[in-house]
Amino acid sequence: MIVNFNNLRGSDLIVDAIYKGGTSGNTSDDPLSKLFPKLGNMSGFRKVKRNDDKNKLAYVVLYTSMSELEWPDFLDVETGIFRYYGDNRKAGNELTKTKQGGNKLLEEVFAILNSGNNLDDIPPFFVFKKAESGRDVQFLGLAAPGNPTISPDKDLVAFWRTFGNNRFQNYEAYFTILDTKNNPIKYEWLEALLNDHQEGMRLAPQAWKDFIEKGRNGIKALKAPRIFKIPTKYEQLQCSEDGKVCLTAIREHYKDNPTGFEACAVRIAEMMDNHFENFELTRPWRDGGRDAVGKYVISTGNTNSNFPLKIDCALEAKCYNENNSVGVKNMSRLISRIRYRQFGVLVTTSYVDSQAYKEVAEDGHPILIITCSDIAYILSRNMVDSSKINDWLLNLDQTTIRDNAFH
Repeated sequence: MIVNFNNLRGSDLIVDAIYKGGTSGNTSDDPLSKLFPKLGNMSGFRKVKRNDDKNKLAYVVLYTSMSELEWPDFLDVETGIFRYYGDNRKAGNELTKTKQGGNKLLEEVFAILNSGNNLDDIPPFFVFKKAESGRDVQFLGLAAPGNPTISPDKDLVAFWRTFGNNRFQNYEAYFTILDTKNNPIKYEWLEALLNDHQEGMRLAPQAWKDFIEKGRNGIKALKAPRIFKIPTKYEQLQCSEDGKVCLTAIREHYKDNPTGFEACAVRIAEMMDNHFENFELTRPWRDGGRDAVGKYVISTGNTNSNFPLKIDCALEAKCYNENNSVGVKNMSRLISRIRYRQFGVLVTTSYVDSQAYKEVAEDGHPILIITCSDIAYILSRNMVDSSKINDWLLNLDQTTIRDNAFH
């Protein structure tokens, strides 16, 4: 659905609809300030105070380009979880002393959420991303802070960045896009939020009422199971700030020892799924495109019954930086080495370019692809974070040395 610029005022908000910007060539082309009463036309955080209580907010609009790898705002459409970065993006300010006050707002909102008190003081968040043309925007949905699957100590995290020789902090925040059941967000509700808080609660979508009543446990996410498509570079590199630190540590650790990453890739596969076993690293002079061979074991779990099924697999590991992709040549080499009744596993700290990925998908090659985003997720799920990654790598090196000496 597309809503033209001249029809924006009073328009309802529909998930995934495009709201057209103007053509004057200045800030008056901004569509968001037309969609929301009293909303400004600048910045990623846009706050509007209530008319009936100037100390509280009526609503907040979050805007993102969704294209900055340095600040990778990201919506996981399958889970409804939305990651958004704060507004202290340059050195020179304290964490919460920013021009728009976005980080201070995040602190206050998540403090209320995690206290469980006065939840109706949390303003609704409306999430938009930049669309393809000009100032056009796309509505991603109504969002609440937090998510039932994310612990209170992980949904708002301060982290350090360095620009030049200057260090500074910013926030990484997690929201959930709420399931509003295909019902549009009425302009009438936006006006009520601004002028009459009680009326605003009466007119609120049921998903927002559930959140205000139960907090984190009342969150019902808008989930959209994905129809397969070739994931983009941006999607394959997606991970949290802590995940990025871990991936950087891995790349640095193996930058002068690419064959050392092979053991790391094997361990990552085993951490992902404990049905992988008996991996053996191939010798460098025998390596025909396979860095390790192993087995994937499927069993009933009944040790007193039938033998398990063991499927041979071949693993290839590529420790690349985020701008160096796994291309057709590397993928074709792995495909050509897979024998009958085998499958392949590709593990890379980077991403697979679209042509190589397309070849795997369209031709139905049995290749499991594990990229940067997956590695970060696997490490996190196995309690390996930025505080533990260096020790984890050193222990892995020592284990590999012992195993090689034993064999």
